[in-house]
Amino acid sequence: MKIQAINPQRLGDKITEYWSPKIIAQMNDYHFKIAKVQGDFVWHSHAGTDETFIVLDGMLTIQFRDGELRLGQGEMAVVPKGIEHKPAAESECLILLIEPAGTLNTGDAGGEFTSEEEWLQL
Repeated sequence: MKIQAINPQRLGDKITEYWSPKIIAQMNDYHFKIAKVQGDFVWHSHAGTDETFIVLDGMLTIQFRDGELRLGQGEMAVVPKGIEHKPAAESECLILLIEPAGTLNTGDAGGEFTSEEEWLQL
């Protein structure tokens, strides 16, 4: 097993699609995923798990039914399981997601934004 340094910001240059997270590392049963986002995502929740968002570049807004949270570069938030939310970004934003392996990006909503888990070649 080769242990190597991973630079999520540099790996972001390899991503061309919005809202299509790519796995860059695994720790136990958790995946670390990076994604480029822009525009609005879908309202969804994850019944069985919390979800961590870390902004690597840009500005991310996470909308909730009772308000919203804006995250800038270097900031993070944990959305508790079962809480309905909708991420959005006015301009291109690079995020790091931490969630259990097998977690669908659209949670319970499904639809056109649902992407299969895929590893990004480092």
